[in-house]
Amino acid sequence: MDPKKIAKQTFDFYRSTFENTFKALSMLQEQSQRMMDMYLEQTTGFPEEGKKAIREWVNAYRKGSQDFKKVVDESFARVDRFFAAEAKEKK
Repeated sequence: MDPKKIAKQTFDFYRSTFENTFKALSMLQEQSQRMMDMYLEQTTGFPEEGKKAIREWVNAYRKGSQDFKKVVDESFARVDRFFAAEAKEKK
């Protein structure tokens, strides 16, 4: 079997694994955020400064996750272009 084909299949597997894992973790984070929001709304006596700090932390986490996903997607696109160029040269 062609080593380049094996490398492409391995890369596709890694990308699929990353996508599925990232989606699962994102769903977990969203669910945790909903639970935290409900907790903060229902808890009496929790200072507004604390609520604000938690919401800022959640927003920072979300932005960091989105930035990470963007960088990984750009890297996957670079590797795709590499394999596309290799396939084009082969023909």
